[in-house]
Amino acid sequence: MPKALIAGALGVTGRALLHHLEGLPGWEIAAISRRSPDFETRAAFISPDLNDPADCRAKLAAHGDITHIFYTAYSQRETVAAEIPVNVAMLANLMDAVEPAATGLEHVQMMHGAKWYGTFLGAYKTPAREDDPRPAVEHFYHTQQDWLESRRAGAGWSWSALRPHGVWGFSTGSAMNLLTGIACYAALSKAEGKPLQWPGNAGFFDRLYQLIDAELLAEAMVWAATTPAAADNAFNITNGDLFRWHEVWPRIAELFGMETGDPAPIPIAETMAPKAALWTELVDRHDLRHYALDQLVNWAYLDTALGNDRDQVSSLTKIVGAGWTGFRDTPATITWQLQKLRDNRIIP
Repeated sequence: MPKALIAGALGVTGRALLHHLEGLPGWEIAAISRRSPDFETRAAFISPDLNDPADCRAKLAAHGDITHIFYTAYSQRETVAAEIPVNVAMLANLMDAVEPAATGLEHVQMMHGAKWYGTFLGAYKTPAREDDPRPAVEHFYHTQQDWLESRRAGAGWSWSALRPHGVWGFSTGSAMNLLTGIACYAALSKAEGKPLQWPGNAGFFDRLYQLIDAELLAEAMVWAATTPAAADNAFNITNGDLFRWHEVWPRIAELFGMETGDPAPIPIAETMAPKAALWTELVDRHDLRHYALDQLVNWAYLDTALGNDRDQVSSLTKIVGAGWTGFRDTPATITWQLQKLRDNRIIP
């Protein structure tokens, strides 16, 4: 019987994977998170400090029946360079605790992203391919993969890494959550009587972009972890289509019953973070679930995600060649996921 260990189980990708695995017959699930789940689940939650080798050994060594590790944990730091040692060490601490006991370990998967190609530096070659030269500045994605490939040598398990662009799905307390950021921005704008204006870089409003629905990403994660043709490889992954934000922005406005306005770039974190009290009013007025605004949105991430002015396109040739056939229509999933937030009383 397969047993998954999900590190970062309450982030956008980890949460979607947990829900997906709960619907698959035969999978047992252990979930690592510093927080308790805010939903019913059959997963066994454990809370080792991934920065503490001794705590990892104490809390993970008993899980010797783990067959698949899905590593989606992330520790945010002030600079790209500062994120390297801590994020590699966290993965190493987990592996040092689990691997000696898990004699049936089959696969270890890392969740990475398009920053592999240097999106955080500015312009990069598009469509990005998995074997493109690495950017001039190292990211922890590179160091993590190098470390895991070295660890893999001579071991009986395989590895994989997935590289999405934006991930469209729900979580709370996540460092990277595009869906709830845009949803809360729209709800707050409507409460202030404003039209839905694009808050990011004006040029990016018209650029090509790719998303992946978190539920499709969860399917891809299990596929990559259980498909022999995907073993020991990294893959780009998206919904499979391209869009421009100006094409879907009116659909978002329509869902909120708003007019669209001209793009109005703002410093998003600086402008939106002070609106926590207004959000609390909306929660009470619309009988929403009692999440504080900073539990739902990392405005600084939204600044970064919407603040560039370039196409972001990744080739899917490699993953399709390995047998992946998943596809979602991005505009449809954008509005469907927003409606799901409303149905679950996250947004008005």
